[in-house]
Amino acid sequence: MTTSSQTTTSQSPSLGRRRLGVPALVFMIIAASAPLTVVAGGVTSNYAVTGVLGIPLSFVVLGVVLLIFAVGYTAMSQHVQNAGAFYAYVSRGLGKPAGIGGAWVALISYNAMQIGIYGLFGFALGDFLGLTFGLSVPWWVCALAGWAVVGLLGVNKVDFSAKVLGIIVAAEFLVVIIYDVLSLKIAPEGITTESLQPASLFTAGVGAALAFSIAAFMGFESGAIYGEEVKNPKTTPRRATLIAVAIIGVFYAFSAWAMAVGEGHSAVIDNSRELGPGLIFEFLAGYTPGWFVTLGNLLFITSLLAALIAFHNVVARYLFSLGREGVLPTALGTTSSRTHAPVAGSLTQSVLALILLVVFAFAGAGGDELFPVLTLFTWLTNTGAFGLVLLMALTSFAVIGYFRREDHGLSQWTTMIAPLVSGIALVVLFGAIVVNFDVLIGLEEASILSWLLPAIVVVPGVLALLWAFRLRSVYPAIYAGVGRGGDLDEIELEHGESGKHSAH
Repeated sequence: MTTSSQTTTSQSPSLGRRRLGVPALVFMIIAASAPLTVVAGGVTSNYAVTGVLGIPLSFVVLGVVLLIFAVGYTAMSQHVQNAGAFYAYVSRGLGKPAGIGGAWVALISYNAMQIGIYGLFGFALGDFLGLTFGLSVPWWVCALAGWAVVGLLGVNKVDFSAKVLGIIVAAEFLVVIIYDVLSLKIAPEGITTESLQPASLFTAGVGAALAFSIAAFMGFESGAIYGEEVKNPKTTPRRATLIAVAIIGVFYAFSAWAMAVGEGHSAVIDNSRELGPGLIFEFLAGYTPGWFVTLGNLLFITSLLAALIAFHNVVARYLFSLGREGVLPTALGTTSSRTHAPVAGSLTQSVLALILLVVFAFAGAGGDELFPVLTLFTWLTNTGAFGLVLLMALTSFAVIGYFRREDHGLSQWTTMIAPLVSGIALVVLFGAIVVNFDVLIGLEEASILSWLLPAIVVVPGVLALLWAFRLRSVYPAIYAGVGRGGDLDEIELEHGESGKHSAH
């Protein structure tokens, strides 16, 4: 963690402005959660691993918690527009050292989520090519094809990515809706609400069930990251985030319930264990034309591609934000003069992804064909979810800290009660993830991975927090700008006030 200059530059680079409206941003947020991937892969895995019938209710509970979280989070987004959202919010609410530590947790967590998805994408595309065209293509070749597409879109205009994601997400919703309708029509045991009853969720496996389900929401918080690129930074991120969380929560809860109804409440857990992500496609094969099943499988792949693009954009903007403020090398804080995309951040993320893809390709050579799913995907995405839940909990308390100093005339519900409730709930959820982490990464018994993967997220954050104190003494001008997004007037005001205090 080195800086390339000691002073804040007079020219603060910025991302392309006024490109994204509410609908485009909603699609980008939902794309990160990959609806078809969640329903086909996440929901079935949750049923199979936890043995809990109340998975639909888990989405309702988490949806409420995240809507409460979004109250304070989006209120702060109206006053703090920064491409490194969690980083900036924690800096402004809990102090600059905590913000820099949080920035590294965010970078590692988002990179883990993004790179981990390549494992499932490569496997799914290779499997599709084999079944449909009889081609035998290694998973890592397929992953590299996706990597090239993601890298190309990452250096292009953000509204172009939004259009691509919009088409993919709309098609995903259509496939899942058709599956849901057919499930309710078939209903071998009748239409019941057994999976929505509290007793079906709040059992011995509730912690693991909630830990699995929260991963389905990851990416919902990314709306604030585009605060510098939306048409109206005061309202667009807030509206888009609230709309996206509501849609995601309701849609996943309904689809998980429809799956339980379509398979039968007594059979859905066993069927999920037997068929895994193939469950919904096996179901569709019995009641829809073959071309529709093929289309559904193809959209499952594009769903993963959409998530890869969305998380890539998030990482690129975090790197841009930290580079612009000098916390990371300032070369990262540059944008394309043509597309206004954070090119250096985008290329850096692509390089990191390429390195890990090569490592896992060699590690899995000649092994189980499910290797990329059981390792790269499972290990990294759950590690990413671990870090992001920790960040959301910190951000809840940061919202309270920020509005205690700058209330902006908002209500106690927005500035204190909602952030406190969500903060406590997220701390409890984080504890559930820690306790069940070995289950989440598919281990039958505790191993070194149970603590090594979480440590990869937490330890750099602690080291970055310590680095912040050195930054304060060695590079005071850079330290003054932490979390300010290159707002020179604000930086100079704060730096000047600090100087006055130190003179006294």
